[in-house]
Amino acid sequence: MEPEEVDAQAEDVTEELLDTGQELWMQIGTFAESLLRPWNAYQIGIAVALFLLAHLLNRFLAPSLHEWMRSREGWPKWRIRFLVVVHQRLRAIIFVTLIWAVVFVMREVTWPSRSYILSVIATLAFVWLAIALLSRLIRNKFLRSLIRYGLWIFATLQILELTDTATTILDSAAVTFGETRISLLLIINAVVMLGILFFGARFISTTTSERIRSNEEISPSMRVLVVKALQVLLYGAAFFIGMRAVGFDLTGLAVLSGAIGVGLGFGLQKVVSNLVSGVIILLDKSIKPGDVISLGDTFGWINSLGARYVSVVTRDGKEYLIPNEDLITGQVVNWSHSNEFVRLDIYFGTAYGDDPHKVRAIAIEAAMSVNRVLKDYRKPVCHIVGFGDSSVDYILRFWIKDPTGGLTNVRGAVYLALWDAFQAENISIPFPQREIRMLGEEPAKALD
Repeated sequence: MEPEEVDAQAEDVTEELLDTGQELWMQIGTFAESLLRPWNAYQIGIAVALFLLAHLLNRFLAPSLHEWMRSREGWPKWRIRFLVVVHQRLRAIIFVTLIWAVVFVMREVTWPSRSYILSVIATLAFVWLAIALLSRLIRNKFLRSLIRYGLWIFATLQILELTDTATTILDSAAVTFGETRISLLLIINAVVMLGILFFGARFISTTTSERIRSNEEISPSMRVLVVKALQVLLYGAAFFIGMRAVGFDLTGLAVLSGAIGVGLGFGLQKVVSNLVSGVIILLDKSIKPGDVISLGDTFGWINSLGARYVSVVTRDGKEYLIPNEDLITGQVVNWSHSNEFVRLDIYFGTAYGDDPHKVRAIAIEAAMSVNRVLKDYRKPVCHIVGFGDSSVDYILRFWIKDPTGGLTNVRGAVYLALWDAFQAENISIPFPQREIRMLGEEPAKALD
């Protein structure tokens, strides 16, 4: 576009804004002059008096309501939360009630024109109160304030019949890029439309995700995959539908997507690799939430599967965020991949003077005395594995089915049970003994 055309467009937009501003200023002046009429001034005075009365009643009733709320300890949380909202908006509730009562009385005893301003104020107060109460459903403070003030402005313009004027002003403030014209009105419409669609997408996603996660017929990894795919689909559809609804041309996104693809290929290889690895993990079901895994020095159970990482919680309460790529390329021990049964081995030795048949029976009985050791499906076994320098060496093997409860603690419990059983049966656990002789000493003297 030539510089002369840009200057001409700027002058046209400036003239439109000046004309619209003058028209709006004239309407404001006309409205201000109408307020100086006697009955209009009376109505404004009545509204101010009612607001002061509502303020005084709030000062009197709010403490009593607060004390009554404190005595309702057994009530459900939603009732207490509703009472808290009422307590915070008690002055506005009283004001709306009083002003509408006055409006109804004045419509019965006098002409409707003498209560017109009061009805406008009552309508504005009621709408503002309704918006304030409904906005409490939104937990995010910034988003709640944004929506509340936006709805207040829109409702005020709608009641005062200034919507067309405001629309003209917002549409006049625009910038043109080639064939694309972006105005403040278009931006506001896009934000409102996208906000509504994203809210709907989030509501549907949250509701559906809860049902999917509670479905025991679907495997845990498939639940995560379905939830992630559903979120991408819903939010993507909300974005494209919202942009098309406000008239935004999406063909320009083709160039942007190409640039993003090049950037992903060069600068975000690790991020893309983790994302793809996460999808592969969910598809092949190699790990799932609740599995007990070992990766290097990290041992714990999987808390959640993310798009970029896997959350692993260890026995000491630490939460490791392991990139998905490490789980694909590295060696991972999944203690509960196909089933929850885990076999543990411990080694010990006894003196040569002890009967090995008796030692094996005592060791098996000691292992079965530990609560977490399986006793029926897979019983403990004990075998001789060698004749050492100082002892007969054994291996004791037993099974558990709750690896999330820890491995070291159950090994320690079995060792302690062995110790107690050997002490009760007078079975000794030998230790290496060495005879030391000093060089230059005679053997007889050394024996003395």
